[in-house]
Amino acid sequence: MTEHQLSHGFETLAIHAGQEADPRTGAVVTPIYQVSTYKQDGVGGLREGYEYSRSANPTRTALEECLAAIEGGARGLAFASGLAAEDTLLRTLLKPGDHIVIPNDAYGGTFRLFAKVLTRWGVEFSVADTHHPEKVREAIRPTTRAVWVETPSNPLLGITDLAAVADIAHTAGAKLVVDNTFASPYLQQPIAFGADVVVHSTTKYMGGHSDVVGGALVVADPGLAEEVAYHQNAMGAVAGPFDSWLVLRGIKTLGVRMDRHSENAEKVAELLSGHPKVTQVLYPGLPTHAGHDIAAKQMKAFGGMVSFRVAGGEQAAVEVCNRAELFTLGESLGGVESLIEHPGRMTHASAAGSPLEVPADLVRISVGIEAAADLLADLEQALG
Repeated sequence: MTEHQLSHGFETLAIHAGQEADPRTGAVVTPIYQVSTYKQDGVGGLREGYEYSRSANPTRTALEECLAAIEGGARGLAFASGLAAEDTLLRTLLKPGDHIVIPNDAYGGTFRLFAKVLTRWGVEFSVADTHHPEKVREAIRPTTRAVWVETPSNPLLGITDLAAVADIAHTAGAKLVVDNTFASPYLQQPIAFGADVVVHSTTKYMGGHSDVVGGALVVADPGLAEEVAYHQNAMGAVAGPFDSWLVLRGIKTLGVRMDRHSENAEKVAELLSGHPKVTQVLYPGLPTHAGHDIAAKQMKAFGGMVSFRVAGGEQAAVEVCNRAELFTLGESLGGVESLIEHPGRMTHASAAGSPLEVPADLVRISVGIEAAADLLADLEQALG
């Protein structure tokens, strides 16, 4: 896009970046190029650089250009899943003997990747409370190559001061990687605060309709972006054309959806805060949240994820999940429909017995865009 086009607002970029009308037919929606290979005009005579769809595909290119524009990065790369994106990035940044700092509150699948896969290849990690920058500084070693954070974090909704942690990481010669899945680029753009790479599960808010699995990386530095792109092609876990198209379609409405997700979540958090069956509400939009002030500086709004702890312990929390009706019991998040889950037994079961183990009485909800009154009524009856 031109410099003028890149100065457009978020909603405009989400709809137009990388998505010019098809030059042959005038189609205003990017076509699904469901193709594996491309005719060459003589040996090596590639049309617009396309030769094989693992290396590049026009539908995926449109998504990747859009991702870079809405996150404010040099290059976006789309993958088959969020974990595929993470794996590709980590094998680009790290080699045997290197060290990475990871958060004490993170997605269970991310922790599993570090603890069960990377350690087998000689990569070491330390767990730190990234919501306190000094704890990150203490965890840094001479061999530290990256600091990994989630903000808001999954599932405890902790907030990391991105600018402060970026300064710590860069002083140590390390990269700052930020999983921005919970916020989405509409609410938060970590590169503007010093992040080197932003990670997304595009399955979640980007896709937004619980109908696609995908992942993405957005890289700030063009040189590092080239390295990551090389590994993306070499390792091959790329987003397919139809999946890319679904995510691209979801991004077009990301702004309006996130506004409603945030509005509904604020009402849900307010209800839960005053409920006698709830012992704690974890939502950065609450003034009582420890990271509220930092979140207010980094985020446009506070998002659609809320976690809370239930009086009566683990079984009581499980019963709340089972009694919910409008909130669908299921893993994942970020769709237009509301979801409820028990992290200890579901999304974060792989973290059991580790420093990332979550409280047994915790319930996590992904607040959808339904009528707020209906969501509040369902939570009231689920809490009994």
